[in-house]
Formats: sequence, structure tokens, C-alpha cells
Amino acid sequence: MMDELELLKKDWQKKEEHHPKLSYDEIYGMIKKKSSSTVKWIFYISIIEFVFWAVLNLISYSKESLELEKTWHIYEITTTLTIINYIVLIYFIYKFYTNYKLISLTESSKKLMKTILNVKRTVTQYVWFNIGIFVAYLIVSLYGNLNYGESSDKIKEAATQAGNEVIFWVMLMGMVLVAIAIVLILIWFFYKLLYGILLSRLRKNYKELKKLEV
Repeated sequence: MMDELELLKKDWQKKEEHHPKLSYDEIYGMIKKKSSSTVKWIFYISIIEFVFWAVLNLISYSKESLELEKTWHIYEITTTLTIINYIVLIYFIYKFYTNYKLISLTESSKKLMKTILNVKRTVTQYVWFNIGIFVAYLIVSLYGNLNYGESSDKIKEAATQAGNEVIFWVMLMGMVLVAIAIVLILIWFFYKLLYGILLSRLRKNYKELKKLEV
């Protein structure tokens, strides 16, 4: 039995000798290349997303929508939000680009790990900003519609006829909040699908880099 075990060990050792053994630099180079490719895709997707929403806004923009915003007394607020939105999105696109360049130029695993963490942090901030700006638009539009929209008088009249205006408004706001929550969950899933796969690749690369440092 022992002789057979020794023979198996020797056979396995012979097979190991024929397996190519990668050096630290080769493994690091592969991880760096994969990380660089992933961050490049994040950069490209952010540009595509920016262009998509910009084109959509231009298509949906009309004199009627402009007049509606003025009628609802939210034109100044929505304009300010739009300017802030584009400025911040351009900043994030710039950050994605600089992170991509940093990874391309990084020559140590520790610096690469730090850059990967920065990319993950930037993507998280980017997603939450998009969700936050969307919520801001919703709240402003809801405020304008309830106070100055065509149905605002009907809503106020229904609240008066309900007998208890407080309960009516609480129930109405509750339904609105549920609707907003559903929309936000859908947006979150969209970003999870869009960037989640890429971030999971970066997490895997980060773990591999940590093993190299051990």
C-alpha cells in the first residue's frame, strides 16, 4: 500500500514539473490588465448613459413642458437641478477616466489595490447621486403638481370632503412614497445590473492582489 502511495506522489510531482509556474510579475500583469479593462468599460458606460439621458431630455423638451414648469412654479428649481446634474455627471466621468489612467500607469500591487477601492467608491457615489437627483426631481414635480397642477383643486376639495384632512393627506403621501420607493428599487436594480457585474470583477481582482501580498 505504501509503495503504491509513493508511486502516486512521484507521478504527481512529475506532472507538477510540467505545469507552467507563473511569476509574481506575470500574475500582477494579468490582474492589472483585467482591472484596466473593467474600469475602461465603466468609463465607457458612464459616457453612453450621459449621452442617452442628454438626448432624451432634448427630445422631451418642448415649449409646453417649459410652460408647465413655469405654471407649477418649479422652473427655477428644475433648471438648477439640471445644471447641477450635468456638472456632477461630467465630474464623475472625469473621475472614471483618471482612475482608468491610474490603473494603466500603476506599477505596484498596493497602489493597484488602492485604485480599485477608489473606483468602487466612485461608482457607489455615482449611483447614489443619480438616485438622489431623481428623488429631488420627483419631489419638486410632485410639489408643483399638488399645489398648482390642473388636479390640485380637485385634490384639495377631496381632502376637505373626506372629513379628516390630516388622515387624507397622510394616506395620499403614503401612497406617493410607496410609488416612489418602487421606482427607486427599479432604478437601484438597473444600476446593480449595469455596474454590479463590473464591480464584482474588481472585487475578485482585489482579492487576488491581496493573496500576492501575503
